[in-house]
Amino acid sequence: MKLADIVHRSDTVPGRVFDWIVIGFIVISIISFSIDTLPELPPDYRAIIEFVEIFIVVLFTLEYCLRVATAPSKRRYIFSFFGIVDLLAIIPFYLSLGFVDLSTLRIVRVIRILRILKLARYNSAMLRFGKAVSLAKEEIVLFGCLTVIILYLSAVGIYYFEHAAQPEAFPSIVHSLWWATATLTTVGYGDVYPITAGGKLFTFVILMCGLGIVAVPSGLLAAALTKVRQDEENSESDGT
Repeated sequence: MKLADIVHRSDTVPGRVFDWIVIGFIVISIISFSIDTLPELPPDYRAIIEFVEIFIVVLFTLEYCLRVATAPSKRRYIFSFFGIVDLLAIIPFYLSLGFVDLSTLRIVRVIRILRILKLARYNSAMLRFGKAVSLAKEEIVLFGCLTVIILYLSAVGIYYFEHAAQPEAFPSIVHSLWWATATLTTVGYGDVYPITAGGKLFTFVILMCGLGIVAVPSGLLAAALTKVRQDEENSESDGT
């Protein structure tokens, strides 16, 4: 059996064993990353975690090199979603060896949590979700742009309704963006709220818009997921 079949295919026993080994180390990496944040962790345990981190990075580096070396199109894999995820899973470790200053070291280390995205490669439901996002990407991008426009208009509207009555809560349109975000997402933290009649009526309209912002993308993805699932079932039935 070719090495490429073991690395890139999951329909063989060696391929499944390879996948499960990688999954196991991803889980171990996530657990060690979480334990490393404990404030009173003994130095001995922290040293063990650092050793585990080095060991896992070496394995992930070998995995990445194997995937690049055995990929039918190396350029296509490197710039693919999973190729970028595989690179981001290891690059923070090498950057933390001395190529970045201490002020950005913490941010670089946090990027390690992106290793959890590697699990998506081994989950058929996640792959199906990725296909659905790709299928509905134009509609999602369009709706995202409309959401940003509505967010800005909401901040402008509440500023002109409430600025005179609450100059401390709504000092500018930029500050009003926090209220617009909390209201459009229907979170409603309650730390900033309108007190004028016009502001309350405007808030009601924005809340109605917020319900659509949550519902419309969900509907788009649900429809796309249904189509992807039907396509998979049709291809399986054609194969049999």
